[in-house]
Amino acid sequence: MALKVLLDTNVVLDVLLAREPFVGAAAEIFDLAEQSRIEGFLCATTVTTLDYLLSQSFRAGDARQALWRLLSLFEIAPVNRSVIERALRSKMADFEDAVLAEAGRLAGVDAIITRNTKDFLSASLKTLDPTQFLAQWRA
Repeated sequence: MALKVLLDTNVVLDVLLAREPFVGAAAEIFDLAEQSRIEGFLCATTVTTLDYLLSQSFRAGDARQALWRLLSLFEIAPVNRSVIERALRSKMADFEDAVLAEAGRLAGVDAIITRNTKDFLSASLKTLDPTQFLAQWRA
C-alpha cells in the first residue's frame, strides 16, 4: 500500500508557479504521485484557493486546465462539518491550516507536506517539508 500524503497549498503553488528555489523538491513529490509511488491528496479548500490564485496569474482556461491536471494526480481530502468542528476545537492558531490537518486526518493520510511545518506543530499528523519528506522517502 502506498504512503498517503497531503500536500499543502504552498507546495502545489511551488510547482504550478515554478517558484525557486522550491520547485525542484515539490516537482519530485508530484512525480512520485504520478508514478503511483505515493498516494497524494489535496484538501478540498486547496482546490478553491488554487482556482482563485491561479486566475490571478493565468488565463481563465489555463487555470482550470491546471486544476483538471491536479485532479488527475491527486485525491481530494473532503471538508465537511466534522472537519470544520474539529478544526475550530484545534489548538492550531491558523484555522485554514487546522482545516487542512483535520481533512487529512479524516482522509487517513500518513503525513502533511508543507513548507510551513511550524504552523502544524499542534497537528495530530506527522508534518514534513518537501526536502525532509524526500530524504525520508529515499532512506
